[in-house]
Amino acid sequence: MFRSVAVRACRAFSTVAVTARVSAPIVARPILRPQFVRPSIAAKVIVGARCYSAPASLSKQEVESRIMDILKGFDKVTDQTKVTGTSHFANDLGLDSLDTVEVVMAIEEEFSIEIPDKDADAILSVEQAVNYILAQPDGLWTHSLLARVVTDSSTIAH
Repeated sequence: MFRSVAVRACRAFSTVAVTARVSAPIVARPILRPQFVRPSIAAKVIVGARCYSAPASLSKQEVESRIMDILKGFDKVTDQTKVTGTSHFANDLGLDSLDTVEVVMAIEEEFSIEIPDKDADAILSVEQAVNYILAQPDGLWTHSLLARVVTDSSTIAH
């Protein structure tokens, strides 16, 4: 990691000077005057070593919204207006046990966590899913960290 940061820093602050070769009596000189020689484009990007720390956790509203979006996009949910923060998967949304397993798997994928089977069997409503995600330290920041890394790398590339 340090090597790549050092290489980027060297590349960012290098300048390009073009020289012309002419006959021997004439001394080679730069084609462009110094005021026209610019550092490479990457020099405009501040390059430094990144220090990592845990970002802010997700709010309850954000977790609830993301879980509700999963349910609204689920093809077995026929009436999307019934999807609320207190919706029960079987009673309110009409999902059977296999559908509930699919929803829990989608929640695992959304929050980049693994829910053990014992805990997955206990998640039967949106509220229970939200409370479970909020109780997991990995689920709170993994997705936010991934989003920040993608944003940071796209900023450096430009």
